[in-house]
Amino acid sequence: RSNELFAMLELTPLADRRVGTFSTGERQKLSLARALIHDPPVLILDEPTFGLDVMAARAVVDAIRMLKEQGRTIILSTHIMRIAEKLCDRIGILYRGRLHALGTLDELKARFAAPDLEEVFFAAVESD
Repeated sequence: RSNELFAMLELTPLADRRVGTFSTGERQKLSLARALIHDPPVLILDEPTFGLDVMAARAVVDAIRMLKEQGRTIILSTHIMRIAEKLCDRIGILYRGRLHALGTLDELKARFAAPDLEEVFFAAVESD
């Protein structure tokens, strides 16, 4: 299982290195691998692309997408609207500890007459 996760997250070249030598991005990907090692049915991710360069972030997003396609339940917290648009079936807009809106991307865009999730966010928090 660890070899599969290392390949999925592009960590294989790091397998023989000490964790103390890993960059922030490499540590972030390793944390995701650790969370997945026991094949949990539900995965809770808080800012999974934080600290990652563009290539590493893409590998993590692709891995999350693959897990989603396998039927895994994923609860994702992110400030990067593009990632939420790509990965989430349902989106909750949280601001200052309060849920301002909940629905699919299409439902939210229709409800707030917004072209994308960023505009949905602003409309949702400003309407309350």
